[in-house]
Amino acid sequence: MADDPFDLEPELEAGVPAVAAPGEVDEAEWLQRMRHSAAHVLAQVVLEMFPEGKIAIGPPIDTGFYYDFDLPRPLTPEDLSQIQKRMRKEMGRNHRFVWEEISVDEARDRFADQPFKQELIDQFSLDSDRLGICTHAAFTDLCRGGHVESTRQIGPFRLTSVAGAYWRGDERRPQLQRVYGALFATKEELDAHFQRIEEAQRRDHRRLGRELDLFAFDELVGAGVPLLLPDGAIVRQEMERLIRELQEARGYREVWTGHLARGELFRRSGHLENYSDVMYPAMREHDEHRNGSEDDEDGEAYFLKPMNCPLHMTLYNHSLHSYRELPLRYAEYTTLYRYEKSGQLSGLTRVRSLTQDDCHIFITPDQITDEVARVLELVQTLFTTYGMPNFRYELSLPGEGGKYVDDPQAWSIAVTALRDALDKAGIDYVEQQGEAAFYGPKADLFVSDVMGREWQLSTIQLDLIQPARLGCVYVADNGERRTPVVIHRAIHGSFERFMGILIEHYAGAFPLWLAPTQARCIPIADRHQEWADEVARELREAGLRVDVDDGNERMQAKIRNGQRRKIPYLLVIGDREVEARSAAVRVRNGEDLGAMPLDQIREMLTQLKASRANEPA
Repeated sequence: MADDPFDLEPELEAGVPAVAAPGEVDEAEWLQRMRHSAAHVLAQVVLEMFPEGKIAIGPPIDTGFYYDFDLPRPLTPEDLSQIQKRMRKEMGRNHRFVWEEISVDEARDRFADQPFKQELIDQFSLDSDRLGICTHAAFTDLCRGGHVESTRQIGPFRLTSVAGAYWRGDERRPQLQRVYGALFATKEELDAHFQRIEEAQRRDHRRLGRELDLFAFDELVGAGVPLLLPDGAIVRQEMERLIRELQEARGYREVWTGHLARGELFRRSGHLENYSDVMYPAMREHDEHRNGSEDDEDGEAYFLKPMNCPLHMTLYNHSLHSYRELPLRYAEYTTLYRYEKSGQLSGLTRVRSLTQDDCHIFITPDQITDEVARVLELVQTLFTTYGMPNFRYELSLPGEGGKYVDDPQAWSIAVTALRDALDKAGIDYVEQQGEAAFYGPKADLFVSDVMGREWQLSTIQLDLIQPARLGCVYVADNGERRTPVVIHRAIHGSFERFMGILIEHYAGAFPLWLAPTQARCIPIADRHQEWADEVARELREAGLRVDVDDGNERMQAKIRNGQRRKIPYLLVIGDREVEARSAAVRVRNGEDLGAMPLDQIREMLTQLKASRANEPA
C-alpha cells in the first residue's frame, strides 16, 4: 500500500510487470495485486449502477481494498449486497487486465467527466509526460500497475461497510462515500478475519464503557472530552497507583504545574512555532472580558498546556543544580489539551483532553545510556504487570517535510546518543524517518494486546534543544555551567487511551486489582442479609472493594447480573454459609470454588490484589 493513498499505488520496481501471472511475484505481492484488482472491479460495478457517479481513488489496504465515490445518493446495505453480487459475476467472466501508458493529453480526454481523476492527472504529470491506465471489460482507470492477469484470479472477498471520507482528507473538500472490502488469499483466512472483527466488536471499549458505567461523553461538555463515572475513576486511580509505586521506587519526584501558561513560555520552548495547530488558547489578546489594567498583563495570550515539558523545565530553573543532583526525575499526572479533528476522535483512544504519566529526567550527557536503560526496565515491568509483555520499538527520526527545530548539531548528538542507548540495552528496533518530535528523536513502544493488535503507547524522547532555549543549566564538576540533556517520558502514553486499550484487552473483565468492584455478596434470602453485610464490611476493612446485591431477584439472576458486570468474585450466602460463617465462592467465568471460611476468602482476595495477578476472566 502506498504511504500516500492519494498517490494511488507506488511505482513498481524495475523489471516487475504491471500485470503478473501466478509465480511471477511473491505471495505478499500477489495478495496486494488481488486487492488492487478487486478495487478496480468495485469501481467498474458502481459506475455501471450509477453512470453519473464520480470515482476518486481505490488503493489496496492491509486487509483488503476500498474505493471512494461521489454518488447521487447514499449507498444502502441493499446496494452493498447488490454490488458484491455483481462483482462476483464480473470476476467469473475472466476479464483480462490490460495496462498501458498514454500521454497526459490523452489521459485528460479519457477522464474528461471525472474531476477527481483530472486532479490526479495534474499531480502525476508534474513528474512524467506519460501516465499509466489499466482496462478490464469496458472499465478503464488511472493506474501505475500492479494487477493479476484476470478477474478470475482475484481471491475470496466480502464488502464490509460504507464510510464518509473527505477528498484528500481535507474537511474543506467534498465528502465521498468510501466502500470497504476485505480480501484474503484463502476463504479460511477471510473467515478468520471476520472472526477477529466479531471479537473486536465484543471487546469494543465504547460499548463496554456504556454497559459497565465506566465513562461518558456529553455534547454539552464537548466532543473529545471524556467524563469518568465512579467505576471508571477507580480504574484510573489504580493505574495511577501502580505507576506511582514503580516510579517512587526508582527515584522519581512528583510535581504539579497547573493547566495553563503564558504564550511567551511556549514561544521560547518552540511549541508556538512547531505545535500551535493543536494548542488551545485560554485567553485571546484584548479579550473583551478583561479591563485592560496594567496588572492583568493586557494583551498577553495564555494557552492550555499541550505538554508539561516547558513547565517542568521552569521548575528545574527555580534553583541552580549541581551535577551531583542529576539525574533529577520530575513526574506529574496532569491533564493536557490538544486539538484533534472531530473526524479523528474515537472513544477514549483519541481525545482532546488527556492525562499523562509525564516525566522529565534531567541528566548529564554521560548518563544517557544508563538512564534510558532504567526507563526501558520500568516499561518492561509495567506492561508485564498488565499481562501485555509483547512489544517492539521504533526509533523515530527527523525526515523531509516535518516541523523540527533547526539545530543540526543538537539533532546529530541526540540521534547518535539515543541509538547507542538502545543498542547497549539490547533493544531490537526499526528506524522510522519523519516521526521524531520537533525537538528530538524518540523511541516509541508498540504493545500487542490479547488479540494481537498493536498499539503505540510509551515514548522515550531525547532533547538537547528545549533545555538550552529555556536556560536550563547545571554546575559541572569543573565549575562550568552546562546545559542538561532531558529525557521526556510517558509510559502509559495517556491514561484515557490506555484505559480504552485495557478495556478491550481484558474485554471489560479487569483483573481483581483493577476491577471497580472486586467482590459481590449475594444473599439468597432476606434472612441471609445480615451475614452478607458483615462479610462485605470485613472485606472492605481489609481494603477490598465489595458490595452487596440486596435486590429482590432470585439467586441465579443475581449471579448472572454479577457476571454481566464482570465482577471477579461472587460470594453466595445461604443457610449453610451463615451457620459456618463462610460464603460459596464463584468466579465470574463460571468456576465454582465451593464454600470457604471468611478468613480464607479475605486472605485469597487480599493476596490477589497485592500481587496484581491476572487471574482467570
